[in-house]
Amino acid sequence: MMKLIRKILLPIVPIYYLVTWFRNVLYDLGWKSSTSYQIPVICVGNLSVGGTGKTPTIEYLIRFLSQNYKVATLSRGYKRESSGFIIADENSTAISIGDEPFQFYKKFKDVIVAVDTDRRHGILQLLQQKKPEIILLDDAFQHRKVKAGYNILLTSYDNLYSDDIVLPTGNLREPRAGANRANLIVVTKCPETISEPKKQAVVNRLEPLPNQNVLFSSIVYSENVLNENGSFALSELKDETFTLVTGIANPKPLEDYLTHNGLQFEHLEFKDHHNFTDEDIKNLKSKKRILTTEKDYVRLLPYFKDDNSLFYLPIEFKIDQSKLFEDSLNAYLKTSL
Repeated sequence: MMKLIRKILLPIVPIYYLVTWFRNVLYDLGWKSSTSYQIPVICVGNLSVGGTGKTPTIEYLIRFLSQNYKVATLSRGYKRESSGFIIADENSTAISIGDEPFQFYKKFKDVIVAVDTDRRHGILQLLQQKKPEIILLDDAFQHRKVKAGYNILLTSYDNLYSDDIVLPTGNLREPRAGANRANLIVVTKCPETISEPKKQAVVNRLEPLPNQNVLFSSIVYSENVLNENGSFALSELKDETFTLVTGIANPKPLEDYLTHNGLQFEHLEFKDHHNFTDEDIKNLKSKKRILTTEKDYVRLLPYFKDDNSLFYLPIEFKIDQSKLFEDSLNAYLKTSL
């Protein structure tokens, strides 16, 4: 049904294209103002709606940069039940600051985690209150009121922006030419065994500018599943049928991974950032064992504090040519600090 609606809306595509194109022109010509900052501001984003792996990319950057710098993350806090600028603390929940920021807060205690729909206001508050040395902007590629010093553009291997069109029929938030603002393009969710000819074919389709490197990353799944009480080997789930619960944009890679490992499960698939209802929770509590993503886990945990049936499978971002990626970041930081 949704595909049919999108096809019906095809005549609106040129209008959306022109509006977003003209907006970018106004910023490019300086007729709409962008604010720059004296500290490094690194933006991670995409052209398309849906999951391209921003959260694991931000986590990779946190691990790399927090070794030597005081790092802050700034997100809008999508679907949070709060407003304005908030810095995460011991009273924060996934409901109050959003699931991804709460995930950052739980995993990285030495990192400042903040949310604000107005990125300029959020950056100003961070600089005044916490004085970070580096700010990571989560999902802010289209937030052009801020002129990030370094833009990392993500695109999924199986859904390249070069093969797509703008909303509402396609998935692009802005025309493909927006990719020209990127300092670095990362193709995410690649097969771990992707060949060099296939990489080159992708690069040819993306048509990057001469100054833009295109790198390739994949998702690495942990060998263990975890919860607040401990962990056990994922392979132990071969002896039972469990329930996979996902509320993410694209659960197929996870589903394929579990199936490839010979696991038997039912899959309860919800929309990205789904707010679990009382009925959802009642149904989930009837399940013997639940495996979910880390993002969904932090939202479901408050309902399962006295129940040891909920577990998550950690993932990490693995990038090919990681030295080139890190050298590029270090070169930017050297000129900005």
